[in-house]
Amino acid sequence: MSTVPSRVIGIDLGARRIGVALTDELGMTAQPHAMIPRRGGQRDLDAIAELVRRHGAGRVVLGLPLSPEGEHGRAAKSVEAFAERLRAALDVPVSLCDESFSTVEAEEVLLAADLSRARRREVVDKVAAAIILRRWLDTHPQERDVGDLK
Repeated sequence: MSTVPSRVIGIDLGARRIGVALTDELGMTAQPHAMIPRRGGQRDLDAIAELVRRHGAGRVVLGLPLSPEGEHGRAAKSVEAFAERLRAALDVPVSLCDESFSTVEAEEVLLAADLSRARRREVVDKVAAAIILRRWLDTHPQERDVGDLK
């Protein structure tokens, strides 16, 4: 059984953009990586599949927008449906992670860094994806070594 860690990709799925974060090669840190414009349907799945292939990722973590009460509203159900399609399109596990207030937290980090409004708009989705990925890493340390979990 292989215990070589592989990268994990974090996804903040928005209506217009997909924020992407990556772990380092050891699976220890979550770093903002990219923002992908939403194109819809299979094109969004293909874009994520290409990231998985290019970075040798062993798992994808998708942010799940729960209500403040922890309930699954319309947005969460939409993400769950997307996750099912993504699972069918990928050969790696797809996990869901509560993304509550990740965008708010990302905005606060970027404001503290004194980024302009325009620059914040450019990077907020990938910073939110890194926050989602960090949350998942913190709550799933046993799943960082995903070499055989396909």
